[in-house]
Amino acid sequence: MKKTDLVNEVAKATLIKKEAAEAMEIFLGTIKKTLKKRDKVFISGFGTFSIVKRKARKGRNPKTGEAVKIAAKFTPKFKPTKAFKEAVQ
Repeated sequence: MKKTDLVNEVAKATLIKKEAAEAMEIFLGTIKKTLKKRDKVFISGFGTFSIVKRKARKGRNPKTGEAVKIAAKFTPKFKPTKAFKEAVQ
């Protein structure tokens, strides 16, 4: 399912596609802003979005086999709730 498909599903409930698209943008934008501040986003019955720091490490260029340094970085993480996992089963 793509973002447009999700907007279409929300639009079925609101009956206005434009409002559904705006709501989706606000929702996703809020999650991005919160994660950028290194805070967690918990959605009851769905899961938790958080930021984790990946340590710097050594890697290899698969094409040349040359050793490469990979810098440390922050990356998003999602952990589903038990109820969400069970619903998907």
